[in-house]
Amino acid sequence: MPMTNKNSENTHEKPDISISLLEQVTPLARRINCLDIDRVADVCITSIPKLVRVRFASLYILDETNNILHLHKHNHPFLINKIVSLNKTPTPLMVMAVRSKELILVPDIDTHKKPIIKKSQRAFADNYQTNNCAVVPLICQDRVVGVLNLADKMDGNGFEAGDIALIELFSQLIGASIGNIKLFERTQRQAITDGLTALVNHKTFYEVLEKELWRSRRYGGQISLIMVDVDNLKKINDAYGHRAGDKVIKEISKRIKKCIRQIDTAARYGGDEFAVILINTSLIDASVVAKRMLDAVSNTPISWNNEEIELSISVGLCQYDAQGTPEDIMGRSDQALYLAKQAGKNTVRVFEPSKSSL
Repeated sequence: MPMTNKNSENTHEKPDISISLLEQVTPLARRINCLDIDRVADVCITSIPKLVRVRFASLYILDETNNILHLHKHNHPFLINKIVSLNKTPTPLMVMAVRSKELILVPDIDTHKKPIIKKSQRAFADNYQTNNCAVVPLICQDRVVGVLNLADKMDGNGFEAGDIALIELFSQLIGASIGNIKLFERTQRQAITDGLTALVNHKTFYEVLEKELWRSRRYGGQISLIMVDVDNLKKINDAYGHRAGDKVIKEISKRIKKCIRQIDTAARYGGDEFAVILINTSLIDASVVAKRMLDAVSNTPISWNNEEIELSISVGLCQYDAQGTPEDIMGRSDQALYLAKQAGKNTVRVFEPSKSSL
């Protein structure tokens, strides 16, 4: 009978431990399952280190376009790298984790062999109390989306099997969430931008214009609007094909974007038309911007199949009238653009009320 009681006590001990751990993990998993990257990062930097008993954590998000890991959040009281290039040599552990897609556990970084990490390569080595760390690739659908670094195990004995199981579990959950966030953000961008040029689309342009006109009516300020039409695009399409025409549109959109400020809005208004909203900009200043666009486009041809294609644009511009509507301002800029076309293209024309009947 005593033996039975003893076994009964033992069978109750283990579930208690498991339930306690489950009670910690479940709410964290719920918090991670969201579309808020800051909320996910908070779990990575605040909660997971407590769970596996490490002092320091840092979360890097992968920018696949530029092959760079960007530091998103950390709890280090000292300086750490804000960006890590995937092309950096010698190869950092984070980059190794991204390339291998495997968890890298380092019991002692001084004796670690794959790769050997020289102390001269570790600019921040003296900031840590222990030599162990875990470099955790965050994966979504077999693609790395980031890296979580965990360093300085508090008990000094390194990561145990239970720690590793938790780290691997959370790496999957966090990777899935970050992947979903990136997909959501990409979908949001696609809804407001033009697929070819990455400028805002026609619908978004009107939303921005209405908002800025309302702000100007309420708080004052000048708004100028520029309309741009690509000269001779049909001839380019006929001579070189529509892929060449698409390249022309993409290149011109880049040059237009370089001529304006971040607070301004450039849009692909139609097939071969662009529209630009210039905030707090007088007509004189807008004319300078328009001329800059004209020169940026016409000064440099593009290359297509070993041939050079000369580029030019026609530009019309006008300024917002406090009594006008979005349709009014668009109509005026359209009239100015028409005059630029009539003047022989590759030129700028400004809307003048006295000539509105032309």
